[in-house]
Amino acid sequence: MPNDLKFVNSGEADHLASELLTLAPADAAETLARYDDALVAEVLQQINPSFASHIIAELAPGRRSSMFAAAPPAVSQQWSRNLSFEDASIGRLMEPTPATFLGRETVREVTQRVRELAKRVTLTYLFVVDNAGHISGVVTMRDLVVSENDDATLDTLMLRDVFALKASLPLADAMRLVVHRHYPVYPVTDDRGLLIGQVRGSAMFEEQAFEFSAQPGRMVGVGEEERLLTPWSRSLKSRHPWLQLNLLTAFLAAGVVGIFQETLDQMVILALFLPVLAGQSGNTGCQALAVTLRGLTLGELKPGTERTLVAKEALLGLLNGSFVGLTAGAGMLVVARAQGNPNALALAGIVMLAMTASCLVSGIAGALIPLTLRRLGADPATASSIFLTTATDVASMGLFLGLATALLI
Repeated sequence: MPNDLKFVNSGEADHLASELLTLAPADAAETLARYDDALVAEVLQQINPSFASHIIAELAPGRRSSMFAAAPPAVSQQWSRNLSFEDASIGRLMEPTPATFLGRETVREVTQRVRELAKRVTLTYLFVVDNAGHISGVVTMRDLVVSENDDATLDTLMLRDVFALKASLPLADAMRLVVHRHYPVYPVTDDRGLLIGQVRGSAMFEEQAFEFSAQPGRMVGVGEEERLLTPWSRSLKSRHPWLQLNLLTAFLAAGVVGIFQETLDQMVILALFLPVLAGQSGNTGCQALAVTLRGLTLGELKPGTERTLVAKEALLGLLNGSFVGLTAGAGMLVVARAQGNPNALALAGIVMLAMTASCLVSGIAGALIPLTLRRLGADPATASSIFLTTATDVASMGLFLGLATALLI
C-alpha cells in the first residue's frame, strides 16, 4: 500500500463522502486511492449503495480486497453480493440487514439484542426468518416495545404478509411497486425467497432521480457517469465519439441539400425557409421522443401498444404540421411577394405541404427511434436526439426542396 495514504477524522470523512457524489465512479476511485482502507470503507458506507458499487468496481483488485478486509464482515459480504447483480437493479442498492431473528426467539431475548444493536446501527424493522433463511415475517419496533409478555415469541407478533423486493428486479419496476407503500426500508430476497439484504426507500428514490437527471445527457451523447467535476480529458473521451457521429449524420442532411443545389441556385429564397422547416419538424420530433421516453421509463408502454403510440404521434405530427404549415406558408407568401417573386403563391403552398409532411415524419421518428433502440437491446435514450435530428433534417429539407424542384423547376 502507498506510504502517502491520508488519515482523516470523522468530520472530514463526511466531507469526503459529499465530495465523491460530485465525481464519476472512476474519478471517485482515484480520489479514494489516497486514503487508508478503514477510511475508504467508512466513506463508502455513507453514500448510496449503488454508487458505492460503481466506485468499488473501479478499484484495483488488490485495493478492493484490502478495503473489504477493513470493513465489517457483513458489509464487505454485502458489497460482494451487490456486485453480482446488474446495474440499475435492486440488488445494487442492498445494505446488510442489521436485525434478523428466528420466529421462536422471545421478546426478552430480542429486546436485549436490539438494545446492543441500536448503539451501532439505526433499526427500523426486525426481520424474521426460518432456519433456512427464508423471510417469514416482520416485527415493527413499536410492536416489540409495547408487548406486555416478555416470553412471547416473535412469530406471535410478526406481520406475516411480508412485502419484499427481488434483488434481480430492475429499479424502474421496483419503483412502480412501492409508489403507494412508502416504507422506509424494504427486505430484499433472492429468487428462492432467502433474505439477502435490505434497501432503503430513500436510496431507491435517490437512484431513480439520478437516472432521470442523466436521461437528457444520454440523448445527446453525454455519458451517464459524467459529473460537473469530471476532468476535461475524461469528458472529451466520452463526448467526442458522439460528436463525430453527429457530424457524420449532419453530412447526410448536407448531402440532401447538395442534391438540390441547382434548385437553390435558381431560387435563393428557398434557403431562407430551410431552417424554419428543420426547426419546426425537429421540435415536433422532440415532443414525440420525450413522451415515448417517459412512457418507457415509467413502464406505461405495455407490449402491443407500440403501434397505437406511433399512430398517435403520426396524427399529432400531421395536425400540428398542418397548423404550423399554414403560418409558415403565409410567411413565405409575404416574403416572396415582397421580393416580387412570380411564384409566391406556389411557394407558399410548397412550404405548407413540406411542413405538414416533415412534421408527420418527425412525429413517427420521435416514437420509433427509442422503440427501435430498446428492441435492439440498447438504452432507448442513448444518442436518440442525434438520430432524431438527422431524420428530421433529411425529411424536412428533402421534402421542401424536392417539392420545389418538382413543381417549379
